[in-house]
Amino acid sequence: MTELKGLWDFKLEWTPEPGLGAVVSEPSADISKPSIFTAIQEQVGLKLESVKRPVEVLIIDRAEKPGGN
Repeated sequence: MTELKGLWDFKLEWTPEPGLGAVVSEPSADISKPSIFTAIQEQVGLKLESVKRPVEVLIIDRAEKPGGN
């Protein structure tokens, strides 16, 4: 919702947080790096905000394998 145009190339350094869908495979993960929310604000200058708004949803009631021709 920033309405920024064009392509952006940047490197974001952050530490994944357990429970946010991130899988930390290395037990020695660098915990000195900020969270994704802090990193985006400090390193890119954008702030993540939670908003509720309508979204499009596709519901599939049933699926079947195609029959032979």
